[in-house]
Amino acid sequence: MATTTVERNLLIAGEWVETGDWLEVRSPYSGEVVGRVAKGGADEARRAVDAAASALERPLPAHERAAILDRVAALLRERHEDAARTICAEAAKPIKTARVEVSRAISTFTFAAVEARKLVGEGIPMDASEAGAGKLAFTVRKPVGVVGAISPFNFPLNLVAHKLAPALAAGCPVVLKPASQTPLSALLLAELEQEAGLPEGWLNVVVGPSSAIGDVLVEDDRVRLITFTGSSGVGWGIAERAARKRVRLELGNSTPVIVAADADVEAAATKLAGNAFSFAGQSCISLQRIYVERPVLADFLARFLPKVEALTVGDPADDATDVGPVIDADNRDRILEWIAEAEAAGAQVLAGGRDGELIRPTVLGDVPDDAKVSCQEVFGPVCVVNPYDTLDEAIRRANATDYGLQAGIFTSSIASALAAADALEFGGVTVNEAPTFRADQMPYGGVKGSGNTKEGPAFTIREMTEERLVVIQR
Repeated sequence: MATTTVERNLLIAGEWVETGDWLEVRSPYSGEVVGRVAKGGADEARRAVDAAASALERPLPAHERAAILDRVAALLRERHEDAARTICAEAAKPIKTARVEVSRAISTFTFAAVEARKLVGEGIPMDASEAGAGKLAFTVRKPVGVVGAISPFNFPLNLVAHKLAPALAAGCPVVLKPASQTPLSALLLAELEQEAGLPEGWLNVVVGPSSAIGDVLVEDDRVRLITFTGSSGVGWGIAERAARKRVRLELGNSTPVIVAADADVEAAATKLAGNAFSFAGQSCISLQRIYVERPVLADFLARFLPKVEALTVGDPADDATDVGPVIDADNRDRILEWIAEAEAAGAQVLAGGRDGELIRPTVLGDVPDDAKVSCQEVFGPVCVVNPYDTLDEAIRRANATDYGLQAGIFTSSIASALAAADALEFGGVTVNEAPTFRADQMPYGGVKGSGNTKEGPAFTIREMTEERLVVIQR
C-alpha cells in the first residue's frame, strides 16, 4: 500500500502548535510511517482548557452554530476521498468501509445542525397545582460548559464527529484527545472546522499520552462534561475519578444474535457473515456470538461458512478488500491466544485462523460460554456459533455477559421478536437485522458495563446542556 507521510500540529486557541516532540503514526497493515503529529502533554492540555474556557465567554448564537455545522458537512463532502484515504492509511480500515465512515460523519454533522436550530426547553403547567396558580413557567437549555472528549481508534472520524458536532450544536467548546494510533482523521476534521469559520478556542485538539492529557480533563473543574468511547476499565475509571462531572461513556460489548428455526436462514447468514468481520471485528457492536436453534444449525452453517470464507483479506487500500489487519501486533497476538484457549476447551475452528501477519475471519463452534471469545469483548475478526433448544435458553445465554450494548434476533414470529426485545438486557435490540447496525440519528448506547449514555445528535445534545427553569408571576 503506497503511503504519503503527512505532518500535523496540535490545535490550541485557533493556532497550530508545534511542540518539538513528535508522535509517529504507522499503518497497521504495512508498518510504514503515514504521519507525524506534534506530541502534547499536560501543559498543552491545560492551555487547551484555558482556550475553551475563554471561548465559552464569547457564546455563539444557535444560527451561527448551525451554519458552521452545515459548512463542515459540505467541506467534508468535498474532501470525501481524502478523508477516506486518511482513515484507511492510519487505521488500516478497508477503503470501501472508510468511505462509508466518511458518509456517516457527514450525516452526523447534518443532524447536529438540525438540532442546533431546534434546541428548546418546555412549558411547565404551573396551574396544575394550587401553589403554581397565576404563574407562567418554562425551561431553557443552556450549554453545560467545556467538554473534554476522548475518542478511540476504530472510527477515527465519525466517533470524533459524534462528540464534536453535538457539543458545538449545544454551544459547548471542546478539548479533544483523539487516539494516538489514529489522530490524523481528527486533525483533518479540525482543519475543516476552522475553514468552516469556527472561532478560536471552540475546538482544541491535543494528541499525546492518555494519562497526562486525561488527568487534566478529569482534574480541571472548568471541564464540566467528559465524553469517552473506549474500553470499559478506562471508562469506568474516569467516572470514578470525576464524580462531580458529567461523564458519558460508550464502551464495549460481546454482541449476541439469535437465529430462530422459523427465520429466513439465508438472509440471516448473509447479513451476519458481513457484520461479524467488518473492519476486522473492531467495532463495539461487532457481531461476536451467534445462537442458532438446533434444527437449523446445519443449514445455517452450510450457508454462513462459505460467505465468511469468500471475504477478501488483505491490503486495506484495495477496493476488493473486506477485512484487513487488527490495529497492532499485541492485539493480534491476544486474539490468537483467545482462539487457542477456546480450542483447548473443546471449541472447533470452522473457518479462518492466522494468515501470516493477519487473522482471517474466524468462526468457532462448540465454544464454552465461559471462554474469553464468548464472554469478553474480542474486538477482532472472531465469532462463535452455538446451538440452542428454547428461546428462553437463547435469551439467558445472550444476557450472560457484563455488557449490554446491542443484541438481535432473526425470526418470522412477531411474538418471538417482541419477547426477545422485552427480555434482552441491551440498550438496543434489532429484529431481522444484524445487531452491528447503526444509523447516526438513532439513540445508540448501552446498559450494564457498556456505558451510561445515548449517542446520536438529538440525544447527545440534551446531555451536553442543562435545563434552567424560569418562573414568571403573571
